[in-house]
Amino acid sequence: MKEKSNGQSIFHRWLLDNKIVSAMFMILLFLIIVFMIHKVAFIFDPVAEFFSAVGAPIIIAGVFYFLLNPMVDWAERRFNFPRIATISIQFIVLAVLIIWGLAVFIPWMSSQIISLVNEWPTYWHKIVTMINHFTSNKQFNAVNKWFNTTNSEISTWLKDYSAEYAKKGLHGVSSVVGTVTSVVIAIITFPFVLFYLLKDGHQMPAYIAKFLPVKARRSFLEMLKEISTQISNYIRGQISVAFAVMIMFAIGYTIIGLPYGWLIAIVAGILNIIPFLGSFLAMVPAVVVGIFVSPVMLISVLVVFMIEQTLEGRIISPKLLGSSMKIHPVTVLIVLLSAGNIFGILGVIFGVPGYAILKVLIYRFYNWWQTSSDLFKETDQN
Repeated sequence: MKEKSNGQSIFHRWLLDNKIVSAMFMILLFLIIVFMIHKVAFIFDPVAEFFSAVGAPIIIAGVFYFLLNPMVDWAERRFNFPRIATISIQFIVLAVLIIWGLAVFIPWMSSQIISLVNEWPTYWHKIVTMINHFTSNKQFNAVNKWFNTTNSEISTWLKDYSAEYAKKGLHGVSSVVGTVTSVVIAIITFPFVLFYLLKDGHQMPAYIAKFLPVKARRSFLEMLKEISTQISNYIRGQISVAFAVMIMFAIGYTIIGLPYGWLIAIVAGILNIIPFLGSFLAMVPAVVVGIFVSPVMLISVLVVFMIEQTLEGRIISPKLLGSSMKIHPVTVLIVLLSAGNIFGILGVIFGVPGYAILKVLIYRFYNWWQTSSDLFKETDQN
């Protein structure tokens, strides 16, 4: 009678309230899901093909959506300004920036890149000569041997890669043409996707929630809002920090007179989208050019780098990023290394926001488990 009064079913008593059975059931369920996905992986091939065709414009439009939508919502909420009018103004500004980029920025950047690529063998040869000079002492024989071997392997790899690419002939040309075509299609189509996202995107969660049970709608909407907040904070924060890093490097390199300073600063800003690793990767060309110019220039580059890292770590990142992601730096490094090893460059770029989404989903599931099971309820010791 006591069991009936509690209203607990057999499933509830023997599964949800049994720690061992619950743990084994969850592990078994997870393994079954993984096994079945592996067996029916071919079903997802059309999805992969579809995403490869439309994924780029959707991702680009999504990034711009999280950047521009707060302004649209603010204008509509604060001044009762029509969404279409705000979106139109934003598109006009974007069009002006794109025209300026095509007419001025891209030609300038192309000329800078071509010049740096042409000068790079000279820079690298001088660095190799300088290192050989400093390591000519017998005490540095092992270091010198390792460096010469590494340099030889890099040169061999570049020659082999160039020869292999040249042998491909028309196949290589067709691959390049296909890539360029995909980029052009993405650039042309993403504004249309972005327009409708900005216009109707705020209504999408409520529309999707209509297909769910009434009791699950509120939790679903809260979960989508939390995921949207996480992604929005990450995208806006990372792009703002990257822009600030680019400006700081550009000012610093201009002051010390580093050749190709603005180009290296732009590359540093773009690479800074990769947390922790971007700035250090961007330092490689700056250090190489600094060594080629003079030891004083190298020291100046290192000083600029230290000042930039100090300002970014103590002022810029805390102000722009804050603790909105609530992810420990060690966790970020682990996510970057693992996602990069599994998915390549896409894993490095999307690993952290993907982890943030997964974290929200797991946290929501864990909360549901806590409320549905008596395992987490305090028992009466009396």
